[in-house]
Amino acid sequence: MPSIVGPIKINSVGGGVINFGDSLYVSPKSAEKSSSGAGSNNTGDFLNTNTGFNITSTVDPDVSDQAIGGNA
Repeated sequence: MPSIVGPIKINSVGGGVINFGDSLYVSPKSAEKSSSGAGSNNTGDFLNTNTGFNITSTVDPDVSDQAIGGNA
């Protein structure tokens, strides 16, 4: 059945799905990309990382890595 939804204000959503009214199939979509060099993203109490020389290339020549749109 159709539903009537009144005025709504959403300040922020940190992940998840917001659904109003009828829905048959809900498929949340997201994509991320990150670049990390040597010795990064380490966690622990006492780290000692000796990497010497490092170059992390962040050049991305392609237009789109993962298309997100429509109901695909």
